[in-house]
Amino acid sequence: MATQILMPALSPTMEKGNLSRWVKNEGDKVKAGDVIAEIETDKATMEVEAIDEGTLGKILVPAGTADVAVNTPIAVIVADGEDAAAAASSQGASPAQQNKASQSAPPAAPGDAASAVATPKAAPSAVANPPQPAATPVPELAEASAADVEMVTMTVREALRDAMAEEMRRDGDVFVMGEEVAEYQGAYKVTQGLLQEFGARRVVDTPITEHGFAGLGVGAALAGLKPIVEFMTFNFAMQAIDQIINSAAKTLYMSGGQMGCPIVFRGPNGPAARVAAQHSQDYSAWYSHIPGLKVVAPYTAADAKGLLKSAIRDPNPVIFLENEILYGQSFPVPKVDDYLVPIGKARIARPGKDVTLVAWSMGMTYALKAAEALAADGIEAEVIDLRTLRPMDTETIVASVKKTGRCVVVEECWPQSGVAAEIATRIMENAFDWLDAPVARISGRDVPMPYAANLEKLALPSVDEVVQAARAVAYR
Repeated sequence: MATQILMPALSPTMEKGNLSRWVKNEGDKVKAGDVIAEIETDKATMEVEAIDEGTLGKILVPAGTADVAVNTPIAVIVADGEDAAAAASSQGASPAQQNKASQSAPPAAPGDAASAVATPKAAPSAVANPPQPAATPVPELAEASAADVEMVTMTVREALRDAMAEEMRRDGDVFVMGEEVAEYQGAYKVTQGLLQEFGARRVVDTPITEHGFAGLGVGAALAGLKPIVEFMTFNFAMQAIDQIINSAAKTLYMSGGQMGCPIVFRGPNGPAARVAAQHSQDYSAWYSHIPGLKVVAPYTAADAKGLLKSAIRDPNPVIFLENEILYGQSFPVPKVDDYLVPIGKARIARPGKDVTLVAWSMGMTYALKAAEALAADGIEAEVIDLRTLRPMDTETIVASVKKTGRCVVVEECWPQSGVAAEIATRIMENAFDWLDAPVARISGRDVPMPYAANLEKLALPSVDEVVQAARAVAYR
Protein backbone atom coordinates (compact mmCIF):
# COMPACT_ATOMS: atom_id res chain seq x y z
CA MET A 1 0.00 0.00 0.00
CA ALA A 2 1.36 3.43 -0.97
CA THR A 3 2.74 5.80 1.68
CA GLN A 4 2.94 9.56 1.33
CA ILE A 5 6.04 11.46 2.44
CA LEU A 6 5.05 14.93 3.63
CA MET A 7 7.09 18.12 3.85
CA PRO A 8 8.13 18.16 7.53
CA ALA A 9 8.45 21.17 9.84
CA LEU A 10 11.79 22.07 11.40
CA SER A 11 9.92 23.84 14.20
CA PRO A 12 6.31 24.45 15.28
CA THR A 13 6.47 27.92 13.71
CA MET A 14 7.78 26.82 10.30
CA GLU A 15 5.27 27.24 7.46
CA LYS A 16 7.39 26.45 4.40
CA GLY A 17 10.89 25.42 3.36
CA ASN A 18 13.08 24.57 0.39
CA LEU A 19 13.56 21.04 -0.93
CA SER A 20 17.28 21.28 -1.60
CA ARG A 21 18.03 17.81 -2.98
CA TRP A 22 16.92 14.21 -3.27
CA VAL A 23 19.32 11.64 -1.83
CA LYS A 24 17.36 8.76 -3.34
CA ASN A 25 16.03 8.50 -6.90
CA GLU A 26 12.76 7.16 -8.23
CA GLY A 27 12.95 3.37 -8.32
CA ASP A 28 15.44 3.10 -5.42
CA LYS A 29 14.68 0.62 -2.66
CA VAL A 30 14.28 2.23 0.77
CA LYS A 31 13.58 1.11 4.31
CA ALA A 32 12.29 3.01 7.32
CA GLY A 33 14.92 5.45 8.57
CA ASP A 34 16.76 5.84 5.27
CA VAL A 35 17.55 9.45 4.36
CA ILE A 36 15.76 10.22 1.11
CA ALA A 37 15.96 14.02 0.83
CA GLU A 38 17.26 17.22 2.42
CA ILE A 39 15.19 20.32 3.18
CA GLU A 40 16.28 23.70 4.45
CA THR A 41 15.10 27.08 5.66
CA ASP A 42 17.12 30.23 6.18
CA LYS A 43 18.08 28.89 9.62
CA ALA A 44 18.53 25.13 9.43
CA THR A 45 18.90 22.03 7.26
CA MET A 46 17.12 18.74 7.94
CA GLU A 47 17.21 15.25 6.50
CA VAL A 48 13.92 13.65 5.48
CA GLU A 49 13.69 9.96 6.33
CA ALA A 50 11.57 7.21 4.82
CA ILE A 51 8.80 6.12 7.18
CA ASP A 52 8.13 2.77 5.53
CA GLU A 53 9.86 0.04 3.53
CA GLY A 54 9.40 -0.22 -0.22
CA THR A 55 10.39 1.62 -3.40
CA LEU A 56 10.57 5.38 -3.92
CA GLY A 57 7.84 5.21 -6.53
CA LYS A 58 7.27 8.85 -7.36
CA ILE A 59 8.96 12.16 -6.55
CA LEU A 60 6.19 14.77 -6.45
CA VAL A 61 8.34 17.84 -5.72
CA PRO A 62 11.61 18.18 -7.66
CA ALA A 63 14.92 19.11 -6.09
CA GLY A 64 15.52 22.84 -5.88
CA THR A 65 11.86 23.74 -5.30
CA ALA A 66 11.56 26.72 -2.97
CA ASP A 67 8.83 27.60 -0.50
CA VAL A 68 7.20 24.19 -0.21
CA ALA A 69 4.41 24.38 2.35
CA VAL A 70 4.60 22.16 5.43
CA ASN A 71 2.52 18.95 5.06
CA THR A 72 2.66 19.07 1.26
CA PRO A 73 3.15 15.54 -0.18
CA ILE A 74 6.65 15.44 -1.69
CA ALA A 75 7.00 11.75 -2.60
CA VAL A 76 5.27 8.37 -2.58
CA ILE A 77 6.75 5.08 -1.38
CA VAL A 78 5.12 2.02 -2.95
CA ALA A 79 5.16 -1.64 -2.02
CA ASP A 80 6.73 -4.30 -4.23
CA GLY A 81 4.65 -4.84 -7.35
CA GLU A 82 2.56 -1.71 -6.87
CA ASP A 83 2.19 0.68 -9.80
CA ALA A 84 3.96 3.94 -8.94
CA ALA A 85 1.95 6.11 -11.35
CA ALA A 86 -1.36 4.82 -10.06
CA ALA A 87 -0.26 5.26 -6.47
CA ALA A 88 0.85 8.84 -7.12
CA SER A 89 -2.42 9.76 -8.83
CA SER A 90 -4.39 8.33 -5.90
CA GLN A 91 -2.85 10.98 -3.65
CA GLY A 92 -5.37 13.49 -5.00
CA ALA A 93 -3.11 16.15 -6.49
CA SER A 94 -0.64 16.52 -9.32
CA PRO A 95 3.01 17.42 -8.71
CA ALA A 96 2.40 20.90 -10.11
CA GLN A 97 -0.44 21.49 -7.68
CA GLN A 98 1.56 20.20 -4.74
CA ASN A 99 4.48 22.50 -5.46
CA LYS A 100 2.46 25.64 -4.73
CA ALA A 101 3.92 27.25 -1.63
CA SER A 102 0.61 28.88 -0.78
CA GLN A 103 -1.20 25.55 -0.41
CA SER A 104 -0.66 23.34 2.62
CA ALA A 105 -2.10 19.88 2.20
CA PRO A 106 -5.37 19.72 4.19
CA PRO A 107 -6.40 16.60 6.10
CA ALA A 108 -8.19 14.09 3.91
CA ALA A 109 -11.94 14.17 4.36
CA PRO A 110 -13.85 10.90 4.82
CA GLY A 111 -14.52 9.36 1.46
CA ASP A 112 -11.61 11.07 -0.33
CA ALA A 113 -9.36 8.86 -2.42
CA ALA A 114 -6.42 9.86 -0.22
CA SER A 115 -8.20 8.58 2.86
CA ALA A 116 -7.78 5.05 1.56
CA VAL A 117 -3.99 5.37 1.68
CA ALA A 118 -2.40 4.26 4.93
CA THR A 119 0.11 6.91 6.00
CA PRO A 120 2.23 5.88 8.99
CA LYS A 121 3.13 8.94 11.02
CA ALA A 122 6.55 9.76 12.35
CA ALA A 123 6.83 10.00 16.12
CA PRO A 124 5.41 13.40 17.10
CA SER A 125 7.46 15.82 19.13
CA ALA A 126 6.21 16.04 22.72
CA VAL A 127 7.44 19.64 22.83
CA ALA A 128 5.50 20.64 19.74
CA ASN A 129 2.32 19.01 21.09
CA PRO A 130 2.00 20.17 24.70
CA PRO A 131 -0.99 19.19 26.86
CA GLN A 132 -3.99 21.43 26.25
CA PRO A 133 -5.98 22.28 29.39
CA ALA A 134 -9.73 22.53 28.83
CA ALA A 135 -10.06 25.78 30.79
CA THR A 136 -8.18 29.02 30.04
CA PRO A 137 -7.11 31.15 33.02
CA VAL A 138 -9.01 34.43 33.22
CA PRO A 139 -6.79 37.55 33.15
CA GLU A 140 -6.52 39.62 36.31
CA LEU A 141 -7.90 43.14 36.37
CA ALA A 142 -6.97 45.62 39.08
CA GLU A 143 -10.04 47.84 39.03
CA ALA A 144 -12.82 45.77 37.49
CA SER A 145 -13.96 42.21 37.12
CA ALA A 146 -13.45 40.29 33.90
CA ALA A 147 -17.19 40.57 33.23
CA ASP A 148 -16.95 44.37 33.08
CA VAL A 149 -14.15 44.54 30.51
CA GLU A 150 -14.17 43.43 26.89
CA MET A 151 -11.80 40.56 26.16
CA VAL A 152 -10.06 40.01 22.83
CA THR A 153 -8.49 36.73 21.85
CA MET A 154 -4.91 36.95 20.67
CA THR A 155 -1.81 34.79 20.49
CA VAL A 156 1.13 35.23 22.83
CA ARG A 157 3.13 36.43 19.81
CA GLU A 158 0.60 39.19 19.12
CA ALA A 159 0.41 40.18 22.79
CA LEU A 160 4.19 40.63 22.98
CA ARG A 161 4.20 42.68 19.78
CA ASP A 162 1.39 44.91 21.04
CA ALA A 163 3.20 45.44 24.36
CA MET A 164 6.34 46.67 22.59
CA ALA A 165 4.41 48.85 20.16
CA GLU A 166 2.40 50.50 22.94
CA GLU A 167 5.51 51.25 24.99
CA MET A 168 7.39 52.57 21.94
CA ARG A 169 4.50 54.95 21.24
CA ARG A 170 4.44 56.00 24.88
CA ASP A 171 8.18 56.58 25.31
CA GLY A 172 10.57 57.69 22.58
CA ASP A 173 13.55 56.25 24.49
CA VAL A 174 12.32 52.67 23.95
CA PHE A 175 13.82 50.82 20.99
CA VAL A 176 14.21 47.20 19.83
CA MET A 177 17.39 45.53 18.63
CA GLY A 178 18.45 42.01 17.73
CA GLU A 179 18.99 39.56 14.93
CA GLU A 180 16.32 39.81 12.20
CA VAL A 181 13.95 41.97 14.29
CA ALA A 182 13.48 44.53 11.51
CA GLU A 183 13.49 43.49 7.85
CA TYR A 184 12.57 39.85 8.60
CA GLN A 185 9.93 40.93 11.18
CA GLY A 186 11.53 38.75 13.87
CA ALA A 187 12.68 35.14 13.76
CA TYR A 188 9.31 34.18 15.29
CA LYS A 189 7.46 37.23 13.89
CA VAL A 190 7.15 38.79 17.35
CA THR A 191 8.36 42.18 16.05
CA GLN A 192 6.09 42.10 13.00
CA GLY A 193 5.10 45.58 11.84
CA LEU A 194 7.39 47.49 14.20
CA LEU A 195 9.88 48.52 11.51
CA GLN A 196 7.09 49.93 9.37
CA GLU A 197 5.70 52.01 12.23
CA PHE A 198 8.84 53.15 14.03
CA GLY A 199 11.58 53.02 11.38
CA ALA A 200 15.11 51.64 11.29
CA ARG A 201 16.37 54.03 13.97
CA ARG A 202 14.23 52.34 16.64
CA VAL A 203 13.98 48.80 15.23
CA VAL A 204 17.58 47.77 14.66
CA ASP A 205 18.85 44.66 12.89
CA THR A 206 22.16 43.50 14.37
CA PRO A 207 24.95 41.21 13.22
CA ILE A 208 25.05 37.65 14.57
CA THR A 209 27.13 38.62 17.58
CA GLU A 210 25.20 38.38 20.85
CA HIS A 211 28.10 39.54 23.00
CA GLY A 212 28.43 42.65 20.84
CA PHE A 213 24.83 43.80 20.55
CA ALA A 214 24.00 42.89 24.16
CA GLY A 215 26.89 45.11 25.24
CA LEU A 216 25.65 47.85 22.92
CA GLY A 217 22.24 47.57 24.55
CA VAL A 218 23.70 47.76 28.06
CA GLY A 219 25.67 50.86 27.11
CA ALA A 220 22.56 52.49 25.69
CA ALA A 221 20.67 51.72 28.90
CA LEU A 222 23.46 53.15 31.06
CA ALA A 223 23.23 56.31 28.94
CA GLY A 224 19.50 56.66 29.62
CA LEU A 225 17.77 54.85 26.75
CA LYS A 226 15.46 51.85 27.24
CA PRO A 227 16.52 49.03 24.92
CA ILE A 228 14.61 45.80 24.31
CA VAL A 229 17.24 43.28 23.26
CA GLU A 230 15.83 40.23 21.49
CA PHE A 231 17.79 36.99 21.48
CA MET A 232 16.72 34.61 18.73
CA THR A 233 16.83 32.06 21.53
CA PHE A 234 18.21 32.32 25.05
CA ASN A 235 20.58 29.48 24.16
CA PHE A 236 22.47 32.07 22.10
CA ALA A 237 22.47 34.48 25.05
CA MET A 238 25.27 32.38 26.57
CA GLN A 239 27.52 34.35 24.21
CA ALA A 240 26.33 37.52 25.97
CA ILE A 241 26.16 36.31 29.55
CA ASP A 242 29.12 38.43 30.69
CA GLN A 243 27.33 41.57 29.49
CA ILE A 244 24.07 40.51 31.16
CA ILE A 245 25.53 39.56 34.54
CA ASN A 246 28.74 41.56 35.01
CA SER A 247 27.53 44.74 33.33
CA ALA A 248 23.72 44.94 33.37
CA ALA A 249 23.04 43.23 36.70
CA LYS A 250 25.92 44.62 38.79
CA THR A 251 26.49 48.21 37.64
CA LEU A 252 23.82 49.79 39.85
CA TYR A 253 25.43 48.26 42.95
CA MET A 254 29.02 48.87 41.86
CA SER A 255 28.28 52.52 41.03
CA GLY A 256 26.74 53.14 44.42
CA GLY A 257 23.32 53.64 42.87
CA GLN A 258 24.52 56.26 40.41
CA MET A 259 24.04 54.28 37.18
CA GLY A 260 20.87 52.33 36.46
CA CYS A 261 20.36 49.92 33.58
CA PRO A 262 16.73 49.92 32.33
CA ILE A 263 16.98 47.13 29.76
CA VAL A 264 14.88 44.10 28.78
CA PHE A 265 16.49 40.96 27.40
CA ARG A 266 13.75 38.85 25.80
CA GLY A 267 13.35 35.81 23.56
CA PRO A 268 12.31 32.14 23.57
CA ASN A 269 13.57 29.95 26.42
CA GLY A 270 13.31 26.25 27.20
CA PRO A 271 12.78 23.13 25.10
CA ALA A 272 11.72 23.57 21.49
CA ALA A 273 10.63 20.79 19.17
CA ARG A 274 13.35 18.51 17.78
CA VAL A 275 16.27 20.94 18.02
CA ALA A 276 18.37 18.84 20.41
CA ALA A 277 20.61 19.71 23.33
CA GLN A 278 22.19 23.01 22.31
CA HIS A 279 18.87 24.70 21.48
CA SER A 280 16.61 23.29 24.21
CA GLN A 281 17.90 24.57 27.54
CA ASP A 282 15.73 26.21 30.17
CA TYR A 283 17.59 29.12 31.75
CA SER A 284 15.06 29.88 34.49
CA ALA A 285 17.38 28.83 37.32
CA TRP A 286 20.48 30.38 35.71
CA TYR A 287 19.18 33.94 35.67
CA SER A 288 17.02 33.77 38.79
CA HIS A 289 20.23 33.08 40.73
CA ILE A 290 21.64 36.55 40.00
CA PRO A 291 21.15 39.59 42.30
CA GLY A 292 20.39 42.68 40.24
CA LEU A 293 18.23 40.89 37.66
CA LYS A 294 14.47 40.52 37.56
CA VAL A 295 13.31 37.34 35.82
CA VAL A 296 9.87 36.96 34.26
CA ALA A 297 8.36 33.82 32.67
CA PRO A 298 4.70 34.29 31.59
CA TYR A 299 2.24 31.65 30.40
CA THR A 300 -0.85 33.47 29.07
CA ALA A 301 -1.05 36.18 26.41
CA ALA A 302 -2.48 38.66 28.94
CA ASP A 303 0.44 38.11 31.31
CA ALA A 304 2.93 38.27 28.43
CA LYS A 305 1.56 41.67 27.44
CA GLY A 306 1.11 43.12 30.92
CA LEU A 307 4.44 41.88 32.24
CA LEU A 308 6.43 42.98 29.19
CA LYS A 309 5.00 46.50 29.49
CA SER A 310 5.96 46.51 33.18
CA ALA A 311 9.43 45.17 32.34
CA ILE A 312 10.05 47.93 29.79
CA ARG A 313 9.12 50.57 32.39
CA ASP A 314 11.21 48.97 35.15
CA PRO A 315 14.45 50.81 35.98
CA ASN A 316 16.29 47.50 36.43
CA PRO A 317 17.50 44.89 33.92
CA VAL A 318 14.77 42.31 33.27
CA ILE A 319 15.21 38.84 31.78
CA PHE A 320 11.97 38.09 29.95
CA LEU A 321 11.76 34.34 29.27
CA GLU A 322 9.23 33.50 26.56
CA ASN A 323 8.44 30.08 25.09
CA GLU A 324 8.52 29.22 21.41
CA ILE A 325 5.72 26.67 21.70
CA LEU A 326 3.43 29.18 23.41
CA TYR A 327 3.89 31.88 20.75
CA GLY A 328 1.04 30.55 18.62
CA GLN A 329 -1.38 29.75 21.44
CA SER A 330 -4.36 32.05 21.97
CA PHE A 331 -5.73 33.47 25.22
CA PRO A 332 -8.16 36.23 26.24
CA VAL A 333 -6.54 39.63 26.79
CA PRO A 334 -8.34 42.61 28.38
CA LYS A 335 -9.08 45.39 25.90
CA VAL A 336 -7.95 48.31 28.04
CA ASP A 337 -5.80 51.33 27.26
CA ASP A 338 -2.85 50.42 29.46
CA TYR A 339 -2.90 46.84 30.74
CA LEU A 340 -0.10 46.24 33.24
CA VAL A 341 0.74 43.19 35.35
CA PRO A 342 3.03 43.80 38.34
CA ILE A 343 6.41 42.08 38.36
CA GLY A 344 6.91 39.86 41.42
CA LYS A 345 3.27 38.84 41.90
CA ALA A 346 2.04 35.27 41.31
CA ARG A 347 -1.59 34.49 40.55
CA ILE A 348 -4.01 31.72 41.46
CA ALA A 349 -4.86 30.24 38.06
CA ARG A 350 -7.19 27.61 39.56
CA PRO A 351 -8.38 27.58 43.20
CA GLY A 352 -8.33 24.36 45.21
CA LYS A 353 -8.03 22.95 48.72
CA ASP A 354 -6.26 19.57 48.59
CA VAL A 355 -2.85 20.16 47.00
CA THR A 356 -0.89 23.13 45.61
CA LEU A 357 0.63 22.90 42.13
CA VAL A 358 3.22 25.61 41.36
CA ALA A 359 4.39 26.22 37.78
CA TRP A 360 5.28 28.95 35.27
CA SER A 361 5.55 29.36 31.52
CA MET A 362 5.18 26.00 29.72
CA GLY A 363 5.00 24.17 33.05
CA MET A 364 1.50 25.61 33.45
CA THR A 365 0.22 23.37 30.63
CA TYR A 366 1.16 20.30 32.67
CA ALA A 367 -0.15 21.73 35.95
CA LEU A 368 -3.55 22.83 34.60
CA LYS A 369 -4.13 19.59 32.70
CA ALA A 370 -3.13 17.58 35.78
CA ALA A 371 -5.53 19.63 37.93
CA GLU A 372 -8.37 18.72 35.59
CA ALA A 373 -7.48 15.03 35.83
CA LEU A 374 -7.20 15.21 39.62
CA ALA A 375 -10.59 16.92 39.89
CA ALA A 376 -12.16 13.93 38.17
CA ASP A 377 -10.81 11.83 41.06
CA GLY A 378 -12.11 14.20 43.72
CA ILE A 379 -8.77 15.96 44.39
CA GLU A 380 -9.08 19.75 44.11
CA ALA A 381 -5.67 21.16 43.17
CA GLU A 382 -4.84 24.85 43.56
CA VAL A 383 -2.66 25.94 40.62
CA ILE A 384 -0.30 28.88 41.12
CA ASP A 385 1.17 30.57 38.04
CA LEU A 386 4.39 32.00 39.44
CA ARG A 387 4.88 34.38 36.46
CA THR A 388 7.95 36.02 38.04
CA LEU A 389 10.90 33.94 39.22
CA ARG A 390 12.87 36.81 40.71
CA PRO A 391 11.62 38.45 42.87
CA MET A 392 9.61 35.35 43.80
CA ASP A 393 6.16 35.70 45.36
CA THR A 394 6.85 33.51 48.38
CA GLU A 395 3.81 34.90 50.20
CA THR A 396 1.30 33.50 47.69
CA ILE A 397 2.96 30.08 47.67
CA VAL A 398 3.13 29.86 51.46
CA ALA A 399 -0.49 30.98 51.90
CA SER A 400 -1.65 28.24 49.52
CA VAL A 401 0.46 25.54 51.19
CA LYS A 402 -0.86 26.55 54.60
CA LYS A 403 -4.33 25.87 53.19
CA THR A 404 -3.63 22.62 51.32
CA GLY A 405 -0.76 21.14 53.34
CA ARG A 406 0.83 19.74 50.20
CA CYS A 407 2.79 21.01 47.20
CA VAL A 408 4.06 19.77 43.84
CA VAL A 409 6.31 22.05 41.73
CA VAL A 410 6.44 21.59 37.95
CA GLU A 411 9.36 22.79 35.82
CA GLU A 412 10.97 21.83 32.50
CA CYS A 413 14.55 22.59 33.54
CA TRP A 414 17.01 20.17 35.14
CA PRO A 415 16.39 19.18 38.78
CA GLN A 416 19.73 20.03 40.43
CA SER A 417 19.76 23.62 41.77
CA GLY A 418 16.51 24.30 39.94
CA VAL A 419 13.73 26.76 40.70
CA ALA A 420 11.68 23.91 42.18
CA ALA A 421 14.45 23.27 44.71
CA GLU A 422 14.33 26.95 45.73
CA ILE A 423 10.54 26.85 46.12
CA ALA A 424 10.74 23.69 48.23
CA THR A 425 13.30 25.35 50.51
CA ARG A 426 11.15 28.45 50.96
CA ILE A 427 8.15 26.31 51.85
CA MET A 428 10.25 24.41 54.40
CA GLU A 429 11.49 27.69 55.90
CA ASN A 430 8.08 29.39 56.04
CA ALA A 431 5.42 26.66 56.20
CA PHE A 432 7.07 23.53 57.56
CA ASP A 433 4.55 23.09 60.38
CA TRP A 434 1.67 23.15 57.88
CA LEU A 435 3.08 20.42 55.61
CA ASP A 436 1.34 17.04 55.67
CA ALA A 437 3.76 15.55 53.11
CA PRO A 438 7.18 16.35 51.65
CA VAL A 439 7.24 18.84 48.78
CA ALA A 440 7.44 16.99 45.44
CA ARG A 441 8.92 18.26 42.19
CA ILE A 442 8.49 17.20 38.58
CA SER A 443 11.40 18.35 36.41
CA GLY A 444 13.02 17.58 33.12
CA ARG A 445 15.39 14.60 33.16
CA ASP A 446 18.98 15.24 34.22
CA VAL A 447 20.33 14.75 30.69
CA PRO A 448 21.02 16.94 27.65
CA MET A 449 17.88 17.12 25.50
CA PRO A 450 17.88 14.29 22.92
CA TYR A 451 17.04 14.91 19.27
CA ALA A 452 14.96 11.75 18.69
CA ALA A 453 11.26 12.40 19.31
CA ASN A 454 10.75 9.30 21.46
CA LEU A 455 13.70 10.20 23.71
CA GLU A 456 12.71 13.87 23.76
CA LYS A 457 9.33 12.84 25.19
CA LEU A 458 11.02 10.83 27.94
CA ALA A 459 13.26 13.79 28.86
CA LEU A 460 10.29 16.12 29.51
CA PRO A 461 7.78 16.22 32.36
CA SER A 462 4.35 14.71 31.70
CA VAL A 463 0.84 15.30 32.97
CA ASP A 464 0.73 11.77 34.34
CA GLU A 465 3.85 12.40 36.43
CA VAL A 466 2.24 15.50 37.94
CA VAL A 467 -0.96 13.58 38.67
CA GLN A 468 0.92 10.73 40.30
CA ALA A 469 3.01 13.12 42.43
CA ALA A 470 -0.13 14.96 43.58
CA ARG A 471 -1.80 11.68 44.50
CA ALA A 472 1.31 10.59 46.38
CA VAL A 473 1.49 13.74 48.55
CA ALA A 474 -2.27 13.52 49.12
CA TYR A 475 -1.93 9.83 50.08
CA ARG A 476 -4.60 8.83 47.55
